[in-house]
Amino acid sequence: MNSSRAPASSSRVTWLTLFTTLGTLVCCALPITLVTLGLGAAVVSMTSNFPFLITLSQHKTWVFAFSGGMLLLSGWLLYRPKRHCPADPELGALCEKSHRWNRRIYWVSVIIWSAGFFAAYLALPLRIWLDK
Repeated sequence: MNSSRAPASSSRVTWLTLFTTLGTLVCCALPITLVTLGLGAAVVSMTSNFPFLITLSQHKTWVFAFSGGMLLLSGWLLYRPKRHCPADPELGALCEKSHRWNRRIYWVSVIIWSAGFFAAYLALPLRIWLDK
């Protein structure tokens, strides 16, 4: 892969990863959190206005698997061995700045995905286990 194209493809994958992890948050974590807080009417309103949320939540396993795969791919692109920036000082500085922002976006995506995973798969079993 050409070194001048690598940062651009890494950046696109990082942004795509952010949007897929936001999908897990919107489909699964947000509705569960709102219901837990007693705001079930807000969830009904959301699903009435955005019916695609029902479809996403019905396929949450695939949504989480796809976004998790995107996180793995993005992480590999960011932290792979032999990743380097161009030797030109100006392009090198831009490459490093882009890489720094990609890492920030990546870790925000990991946090969002983790929060969504916790809310969708772990929160209810944990609450049931603690109530015993």
